[in-house]
Order: sequence, then structure tokens, then C-alpha cells
Amino acid sequence: MVYENKIKLLLNKIFLVCVCLKKMNFDIRTKSYLFAQNMKMLAKSIIVASLFAFLVSCNGSKKSELNSRNLGGPDLHSFSNYDKVLLTHLSLDLSVDFKSKIISGTAKLDIDNKTQSEKLILDSRKLTIEKVLLDNGTQTKFTLGESIEPFGQPLVIDIEKNTKSVTVFYKTSPDADALQWLSAEQTLGKKYPFLFSQSQAILARTWVPCQDAPGVKFTYDATIKTSNDLLALMSAENGTTKTVDGVYEFKMTQPISSYLLALVVGDLEFASTGRNSGVYAEPEMLEKSVWELESMQSMIDSAEQLYGDYAWGRYDVVILPPSFPFGGMENPRLTFATPTIIAGDRSLVALVAHELAHSWSGNLVTNETWNDFWLNEGFTVYFEQRIMEKVYGKKYAEMLTKLGMGDLERTIVSLNEEGSAEDTKLFLNLEGRDPDDGLTDVAYEKGRFFLQAIEIEVGRERFDAFLKKYFAENAFKPMTTERFITYLKTNLLTNPKELENVKIEEWVYGAGLPSNTPPIYSTELDRVEVEISQFSSGRKKANEIDAEGYTTHHWLYFLRGLKNMDSLKMKDLDAEFNLTQTGNSEIACDWFKLAIQTNYKAAYPEMDTFLCSVGRRKFLQPLYELLAKTPENKTWAKEVYSRARPGYHSVSYNTIDTIFK
Repeated sequence: MVYENKIKLLLNKIFLVCVCLKKMNFDIRTKSYLFAQNMKMLAKSIIVASLFAFLVSCNGSKKSELNSRNLGGPDLHSFSNYDKVLLTHLSLDLSVDFKSKIISGTAKLDIDNKTQSEKLILDSRKLTIEKVLLDNGTQTKFTLGESIEPFGQPLVIDIEKNTKSVTVFYKTSPDADALQWLSAEQTLGKKYPFLFSQSQAILARTWVPCQDAPGVKFTYDATIKTSNDLLALMSAENGTTKTVDGVYEFKMTQPISSYLLALVVGDLEFASTGRNSGVYAEPEMLEKSVWELESMQSMIDSAEQLYGDYAWGRYDVVILPPSFPFGGMENPRLTFATPTIIAGDRSLVALVAHELAHSWSGNLVTNETWNDFWLNEGFTVYFEQRIMEKVYGKKYAEMLTKLGMGDLERTIVSLNEEGSAEDTKLFLNLEGRDPDDGLTDVAYEKGRFFLQAIEIEVGRERFDAFLKKYFAENAFKPMTTERFITYLKTNLLTNPKELENVKIEEWVYGAGLPSNTPPIYSTELDRVEVEISQFSSGRKKANEIDAEGYTTHHWLYFLRGLKNMDSLKMKDLDAEFNLTQTGNSEIACDWFKLAIQTNYKAAYPEMDTFLCSVGRRKFLQPLYELLAKTPENKTWAKEVYSRARPGYHSVSYNTIDTIFK
């Protein structure tokens, strides 16, 4: 079956190549239609036969070059021909209809026809295209190509050599993967519906026809029409109050990639946290959120001291309902954040530091393809740690680092057990795969430790100067792994001995962890190690554990380090520390993992509540995976999931659906 699917995917990809090959002077979609009844299989066979000899004769680099164009352009995950016709500015005029769960209107795309092409190819998925106008006002022909999941369809538009813009009239599907429509009952306030988007990695194409590739950067403006009792916000310049007529105007004057397009509509209020920072949240959540995030301004100031001016004007955070599938999303000017960071003790604000750091690494200098994803996340985790060290001190940052190494080591073991050792490399091969497959701790933590290894080799002062220069010289540009390595060798590692010691090839193109992986220390967690050992071995009961001053990070390290656990030990811990009832989602997730592994049934009712009230994939996926390992737990989990699934975002339920297939 796997082989059959791979063959099918190959045939589909080859079929789509034909749409974009210049040498072909006919409409391949029309040809497909004409052949469909009697000769479709023959047509595909001819295509395969004609290309097979070329494919097998190519060496590795040539094969990669061919494959990189299988979806139309230079990006493995995009149909768009942006190497020929480039999107430069996007103007949206959209209406939001909560009743139909549809966004409709127009997308005007300003283009640079660099090659005088007569075709503009955009990415689309589940979009209804009504018509397309050229800049001279004339209606033009368009075709939607064959659909390939999860990439969608190419939208092929006829243009003229001198065309400067096209306007696409369209509407989204009620099940557009980027959009989550929440009923009033699914919000905290229970009064008004709510909508938010999640465009990363390749979901922007499900609500905007665009060149959905991170290497394409464009400015945008938008008009959003909604109910006058709701506030609309975007990854752009935002207002702070609701308008009388429900019409909102937005501008983003700095170029961004499509995965950073973002929209949220709901009953939201605003409160300032500093001169250019603030928080949006449902009224019932606003006060708690402002208190939790009171350090935002000092984070911004610390980041600027490290690596240069903040380039985006304001930095605001919107606290979304629980169904948001990630911890945070670094949409420019407006970070989307999960309510699970509102822990009541400011212990989880490192997430905000992470998303803020993306304002430099990711939003400013962007991975050109999703194979280069570590350039976004590895840099950001490193930067996040530096911000947290400045704001909260070295001991705090050391705890985060040690926890990060633990996460990375577990991920590497898991990937190796799955036969996915290739995914433990920094530079990935995601051809034919959903780029979400690359969203593991490898890109984040291995990337961070690579940069830390460089810092150790050259010294913090030199490395900081290098990074500041790197962000300044490459601002608003995409970056590939290869170009970064060249830049690194040219601007920092000019000494042959330093270059050799850093071991670039091992870090970037090698599996697992290199021999020069930085040593990890945390005096704060060393004392937790003692308690882990004594409780795991039975030398201490729960009431003898010295947990004085434990923060979230101490508890996470403790729970992840426990060995030889059984239901009796779980009961002992629970009686002393009431872990089943914790309101901290990070601690709860790790505690419920242990409950599943030890068959501690007393925690299951609260785990049921947790799974039905939290939509963050980071928490949901490992719990459902563990539950699915035994028949009894799997039956229980499927029943819980049937109730919980309607409240999850597609990013989460698409992952979990595969667990129960």
C-alpha cells in the first residue's frame, strides 16, 4: 500500500510538472480532460516513460534540481512560479461570515513579471475561485490543476507580458485548514463567536490565493468587514478598539512571507504593557494576561541591546482561546499565544521571549524553504535563552537549556526508533511531505546547541557581533542553509582551526549529536536530581521530598526524570502535591503521561477534562499516542477524542486522526 501511494504521488507530481514546463505549448489540464475517459492512464504512462530515463541518469544534484520543481517553482511545497512572476504586494478586501464559516472577497496581487511570462501560478487549497481580472479591467482565463494533498491545487492565471496586477475574486471553504471558527460557547466569555487563522507552514493558501512559499516576501494591506460587536486584528498595524461599522483597515509596510499572514476576530480588549507593547485578550482573561506578561517591554529592550533595533514598530500579544494548536505563533507585530502560558506565576513566559526573538530570526531573516526550518527555530531558541538570561538571570536560563537538551535527546531516540534518523539532521529533506513533519525538537534544540557550540569556540562577544551583523545585512531577505554556512565562514570562522573545531558538516548534515555538543549545567536542577534518585529508588516518600521553591521547570525536570514508577508511587506523589489537579498545563501533561504509563486511573477523569479543554498539539499528541498503545486505553481515548475533536484546530486533529487510523 505504501509503495502504491508513492507511485501515485510520483505520477501526480510528474503530471503537474507538465503544467509549468515552458516547452509545452498546450494546456495540460485540457489534455487531461480529453484523455480522461479513454486514455488518462496511457497519457501518464507516456509521461513516466519519457522522463524515466532522465530521472535514473541524473546524479544526486541533478535529481534534486528536477525534484525541486515538481510542484511548479523552486520551492518543494509550492506550485507557484515565483522565479518567473513574483508577488510584491497583496491587497485584501474580505468579509467574515460566522454563519456560513466563509471568508469572501478579493485578493489583488501586484506582480513583477521578471520573465515576461504569460502565466501566473498561485497556490490554492479548498478555495472557490469565481473570476480573475487583469489590471486593465478585463476578465482573464484561469484553471485549477489537479489536487495533491496536502499541497492543494495550482491556480494558473493567463496574464499579459505587461500585466502589473491581477485581482482574484474568491471565497474560502467552511473547512479551510488555516481557519478555526469557534462558537460563542467555545470562548471564555460565552457571548460572541471567534475566528483565528494559523498559516504556518503551508496553510495560507487555504484562505488567500498566494505564492505560499517562505522565500517570497511581500507587503500587504487589507480591509476586513465583520460584525460591529467584534474586534478584528491582523499581523499588521492594529487599532485597539472596536469600530462602529465593523470595518477594519490594516497595513503591513515591511515585507513578510505568506505563513505570517494572520487574522483574528473576536470579543477582544487591549491593555498596554509598555511604550510599544501590549496584550489583547477576551475581557475575562485580560487582567490575568497583563499581569503574567508584565515583563514584555523589558524583553524587547533586552533583545534590542543584543541584536539591534526592533524593526516592526509595536510588539503585541493576543491570548487566544484554548483550541489554538501551538504555544505561540510569531505573526509580525501580533504574536498569537495559547492561554496555557497564563500559569499564574509567570513561569511560562519564555514562550513570549521565543516569539519575540522571531522578530529577528524568522520574520526578519527567513528560512527560504521548509528544509531550512532550523534557520528560523534554532536561532530563535538561542536568542530566547539570551533574552531570558538578561531578564531573569543565568540560573533560570540554565534550567531552560537543560530541559531543552532532555527534550532533544528524547526526540532523537524516538526518531531513531521510528527509522527516521534522517530527520535528526538540521538540514531536512521534506520532499513530498507536509512541512509540519519538520516541526520537531531537532530544528529547535539541535539548532540552538549548534549556535551555542559556535559561541563557545569564538567567544560570546565575537558571536554577538556576528549575529547583529547577520540580522542587519540580511534583513527582510530569505536565507538558505548553504548561504548561511558561506556567510558564517566568510564573516566569523575565518580561522581554519576554529572552522575545524566547530564541525559544521556534522551539525548540519549529520544525524544525531556531534562530538562537540556543549556541556549542559544547571545547579538548580542538580538538586532536583537528588530527589529524583531518592524517590525513584524508594529511599524517600513523597512527604520527604525537598520541593521548597520548585517552579514549573523544577517540576518538569522531576517528573521527566522519575524511574521505576507504579500506581502506588503515583498515589503517594498525588496525595502530597495534588498533581492531578494542577492548573499548570505543562506539569499536567507530564503528569498524565506518567499516569498512562503506570495505569494510575485516579488521574483519568481530570485527563479527560484536560484533553477536552486544551487544543495545543504539543500536549495532545503525546498523550493520545501513549493511550493508543493498549486496547483498553485506546478505547477510552477514542471516546474522549470523539467529544474533544470538534474543539480542536485542524493542525491538531489532522495529527491525532492518524493515531487512530
